[in-house]
Amino acid sequence: MSRILIADDEESMRLLVGRAIAMDGHDITTAEDGSEALEILVENDGRFDLLLTDIKMPIMDGIALALAAARDFPELTILLMTGYADQRERASGLDAIVHDVVTKPFSVADIRTAVADALAAKKTS
Repeated sequence: MSRILIADDEESMRLLVGRAIAMDGHDITTAEDGSEALEILVENDGRFDLLLTDIKMPIMDGIALALAAARDFPELTILLMTGYADQRERASGLDAIVHDVVTKPFSVADIRTAVADALAAKKTS
């Protein structure tokens, strides 16, 4: 079982993704924005296996969160989500710290596969 932190400002998306990933037995923690997610990471000394974050969020977006998380917790695997092409472009320069970018809308199977791939890559690195 892996510990996964989900950050998304849309409650329905947090619930959907959380339930989908929990189906695979993972321990899920959620945050409403990047700032809250970073606080959770710090409080837990980065002890998560995966950070799954939306890019476009208020207060602190997913890219700022990914940069801070990678700086403070370099072992943390990061997976981004976005429904915006321009946000995907912004993420393209983060290949060194981000495992992948999942495009919304996605199916439950798609997000479960993306999470499984990210976690599998972490184990082999």
